[in-house]
Amino acid sequence: MGPRRSRKEASVNTPVPSATATDPTTLSLREALAFLDDRIAGRVLIPGDPGWDEARSAWNLAIDQRPAAVVIAADAADVARTVRTAKGLGLAVAPQATGHNAGPLAARDGLADAILLRTHELRGVEVDAESRIARVEAGAQWGDVVAAVAPLGLTALAGSSHDVGVVGYTLGGGISWLARSHGVAANHVVAIDVVTADGMARRVDAEHDAELFWALRGGGGDFGVVTALEFRLFDVPALSAGMLLWSIERTADVMAAWSAWTADLPASVTSLVRALRLPPMPELPPFLSGRSLVVVEVAMQEDPARVDELLAPLRALAPEVDTVHPQNSDELLQLHMDPPQPTPGYGDGMLLAELPPAAIRAFVDEAGPDSSSALLSAEIRHLGAMMRPGVARAAASAQGRPEPGVTAGIDAGYLVFGVGIAMPGNADALAESLGRLLARVEPWRAGTDYLNFAEHSRLPERFFGDDLERLRAVKQAVDPTKVIRSNHPVG
Repeated sequence: MGPRRSRKEASVNTPVPSATATDPTTLSLREALAFLDDRIAGRVLIPGDPGWDEARSAWNLAIDQRPAAVVIAADAADVARTVRTAKGLGLAVAPQATGHNAGPLAARDGLADAILLRTHELRGVEVDAESRIARVEAGAQWGDVVAAVAPLGLTALAGSSHDVGVVGYTLGGGISWLARSHGVAANHVVAIDVVTADGMARRVDAEHDAELFWALRGGGGDFGVVTALEFRLFDVPALSAGMLLWSIERTADVMAAWSAWTADLPASVTSLVRALRLPPMPELPPFLSGRSLVVVEVAMQEDPARVDELLAPLRALAPEVDTVHPQNSDELLQLHMDPPQPTPGYGDGMLLAELPPAAIRAFVDEAGPDSSSALLSAEIRHLGAMMRPGVARAAASAQGRPEPGVTAGIDAGYLVFGVGIAMPGNADALAESLGRLLARVEPWRAGTDYLNFAEHSRLPERFFGDDLERLRAVKQAVDPTKVIRSNHPVG
């Protein structure tokens, strides 16, 4: 922290309360934060402290988070102490491991009335290979999990990048490269350790705090600070993945062919198509650097012969590059070519009920070769199969698994997402390009939205529909004064 003295870091400017002053609610904010810092294994930072700007920064560097303080937790006990202190001070607590989707979280006065609780140092991963269960701490990233499970021949329903936080991704649902065959990641959570707004640690599962367990699996981070997740792992005996790439001038043909191709695909195939405008970058191979492209990315749980059979309609379009090959599941973290480090981004997504030819034409108009789009990437992901809520619930029942949580699946056929790199001077161009893209496909918008691809605030009814009142009842039961703050609160 700043000017004050504690066991960890001395200063002559602010005295620390005596050890008998155990009630931080009687102290000033600065004294209370010093009191907290002296009693946690992690550390507390306030504006002006060395390392403050780094501590308050989200993965998305375009987001300006300016909380009252930052707590960097070293263990679950730190989380509980932070929540109790914040509640006593009348502050909110905003948990964050990475901050990929931090925009809505900081939209309310930059978190000025909140403690930003960073969990990124809690990176532990434990794997029970026999039961095929992984237990991960609050700050674990998918790269940590994959590194632990891949040598055991197991696969996790991971995000598209190594540095995506496991907890935030899973609480929002979680769309992996195996999503059409396995459903959203939240459906495979078996237990959650969570600190609720009273500062108490709970372990919840299908038999203990079942309503809270239901809400946490797809309802986002509004119900407590998750300190650990336990979830199922899978054996994927056959996997091929890669990309097919054409010049952006082929966008209309490729997207039309891809859309028709997705109509009859088995659940073993998950794919997307996107228009890419890549700047010259020395770290990229020559066939990518500085080029504008249309790309199909696929993950196929099939043997090589069946992969060739299924890909034939797309390969008939003669891609310049075809990298689809048999691989281990750990390679999937590189497939989408996400930035390997924090990046300033501006993006948003929309679910589509269907993708008729008119929707394809609208997308191509705004993202294809004749557009003036400032977006780095504009993509359409294929959903369906086990991602349908009804299908997922039926599968859980048939397999004897607990009923899925609030986001059992995604009631839409496709997901559109556009994103650009936010640089000085291009904010208006990015906003206009993204706005035009989403406006053009609005006629085919589904009746729901998806938390993890909603990078701007929106009404909670869009995410949860008829389940919203049940979620609000859970929130009222565990956090009536709204101590816990998430990027998409239930209200």
